[in-house]
Amino acid sequence: MAAFAIVVLTALSYAIGWAIGRPLLVPFLNTAASFPFMVLALRRGDLQTAIARMLVWAAALGVSATLLSYAQPWRTDAFFVNGEAYRVEMFGWVMSGVGAESEPREFIPEQLRHAAIFSVLALATGGVLAMPMGAALMNYMGHYVGALAASSARPVATMVLGWHPWAMVRVASFVVLGVVLSAPLLAWTAGARIDKAVAKRAMLWAGAGLVVDIVLKAALAPAWQRLLLKVVGW
Repeated sequence: MAAFAIVVLTALSYAIGWAIGRPLLVPFLNTAASFPFMVLALRRGDLQTAIARMLVWAAALGVSATLLSYAQPWRTDAFFVNGEAYRVEMFGWVMSGVGAESEPREFIPEQLRHAAIFSVLALATGGVLAMPMGAALMNYMGHYVGALAASSARPVATMVLGWHPWAMVRVASFVVLGVVLSAPLLAWTAGARIDKAVAKRAMLWAGAGLVVDIVLKAALAPAWQRLLLKVVGW
């Protein structure tokens, strides 16, 4: 029931954001759709359920942003924070193979910076600011995928392949980091409880995921670009 509610409320958050036309508010509206469900699970001391709920939320963000941008890419360029800039960057990479996506010396520092900022925000704010950051990242990634599918000869295949496997690993790692690092402050402010052994294992998995993300991206990005270009049919 909670998972269904998260999906419905996440979709509704985009509708509200679309209606009011304030891009900066969209990640916060997205967050409001899921944050209470995470807190409720943590108050029961159920870290695994909290993580599972936030994974559902991340999936709902990805699907919603992708479909919205597939339907109206010319409007979502401005609707999603950093949407146009990221789309232009990634379209250039798909067309040419040139770009940060295929350059470890460029993407590794950026990804480590994102992970560090996200982690600090989760720890310092109990997730209140980390989750909107995560939503913003998901939104502009989904915008790229949806807009790419809208210009593709094979839109369904493009939507699937556009969510690069390393990006999926990164999203899951961020979710785990966000939930676990939010718990200490939420324990003080909202009565959250956490099993330290479970939290430690989760953090190890998240750290490993960030490493796997980098390794997969470095190894697969050039071949993935060629595959995407063929599927898109440019």
